[in-house]
Amino acid sequence: MVFEEEKAPAGAVHGHRLSTVVPGSVTGEVDYELADADLAFKLHYLRGVYYYAAGGAARAVTTKVLKDPMFPWLDAYFPVAGRVRRAEEADGPGRRRPYIKCNDCGVRIVEAKCDRAMDEWLQDDAPDRLRQLCYDKVLGPELVFSPLLYVQVTNFKCGGLALGFSWAHLIGDVASAATCFNTWAQILSDKKPDATVLTPANKTQGHSPVGAGAPRSVKQVGPIEDHWLVPAGRQMACYSFHVTEPMLKKLQQQERHVAGTFELVSALLWQTVARIRATKEVKTVTVVKTDTAARSGKSLANEQKVGYVEAEGSSPAKIDVVDLAALLAKNVVDETAAVAAFPGDVLVYGGANLTLVDMEQVDVYGLEIKGQRPAHVEYGMDGVGEEGAVLVQPDADGRGRLVTAVLPMDEVKSLRAALGSALQVA
Repeated sequence: MVFEEEKAPAGAVHGHRLSTVVPGSVTGEVDYELADADLAFKLHYLRGVYYYAAGGAARAVTTKVLKDPMFPWLDAYFPVAGRVRRAEEADGPGRRRPYIKCNDCGVRIVEAKCDRAMDEWLQDDAPDRLRQLCYDKVLGPELVFSPLLYVQVTNFKCGGLALGFSWAHLIGDVASAATCFNTWAQILSDKKPDATVLTPANKTQGHSPVGAGAPRSVKQVGPIEDHWLVPAGRQMACYSFHVTEPMLKKLQQQERHVAGTFELVSALLWQTVARIRATKEVKTVTVVKTDTAARSGKSLANEQKVGYVEAEGSSPAKIDVVDLAALLAKNVVDETAAVAAFPGDVLVYGGANLTLVDMEQVDVYGLEIKGQRPAHVEYGMDGVGEEGAVLVQPDADGRGRLVTAVLPMDEVKSLRAALGSALQVA
């Protein structure tokens, strides 16, 4: 079934048409248990956009061509096509534990058009650029009807193509999401993907003692009922910019080999945000890192490391970027287990602190369509608290970095000006 949205969002993207794709075979009302680590991220949503230049594969890719491999893809990743339910029995005082009912309700497909050329679109750093290409939905208020994944196919005026994914973070972290999308592309390209591993079953951990405070990495909220969105007191916006290879080398000349690229770029953002918030201390940051070597091999999981770093003494606004990078490299206090064990609802990204997200090891350019790599990929996030989040990922050739900052709207202009001075970012 396909239907056209009554009112398209404002902007250059319009003509939204929605349909649903389900697994090719029946999963039989299987229950997929969510781990404690999954539930810690239930209020966050990943938004990823993959751009393909006009011509080549993009010219021959119709919606039907994209949909056909989704049936076997969802056979392998059947929990993604399910819906969230709550357990009948309470898991602690007032808590009915969420799980996924694998009832083959499907993922939502959105078709849209853009009246601009793709190159022009990418040159425009409008704060809602990413959101227009990713269908803007969250889970609830009726959980049983809320898809866990939306795939938006946007055709540009020039013939270019964008694939936008809106992914509920509770079903997996950014590494799980990227691998899932890449698997679909492998099936589309007639390649045999790696086996999908959904076992062993998720197991719950022991909860922290009742009354224990939230770990320093996160902020307790709620309790949240069936609408999994925390209204921000300030309007949040995404701002993406490219740290080119020459810019990176300029920073690395000052770095003296005490930290990696993620730490160096993140330190610059930490210092910049601290200067923008001159009247508010930004002495502690949350760090979320993906370590592919430490992963269990499970296809859907939230296995990123969560911790915090504190700058003692001077304000980070006054500390040299090199020294902040060294702190990020050596002084992260790991709270991964404590975050998973905390029994309350929390905000990880932008909740207690400005959050720095390491995507260095995530294969964001692996989504090849008929042999054509994406020309550009950018990830953002919804459900970020007022402290903001910074996502650092490789660029198309792996020599530079793409940075997406999710910050209060009224801070974006100041951030652009500060980075323009530090990096000559346009």
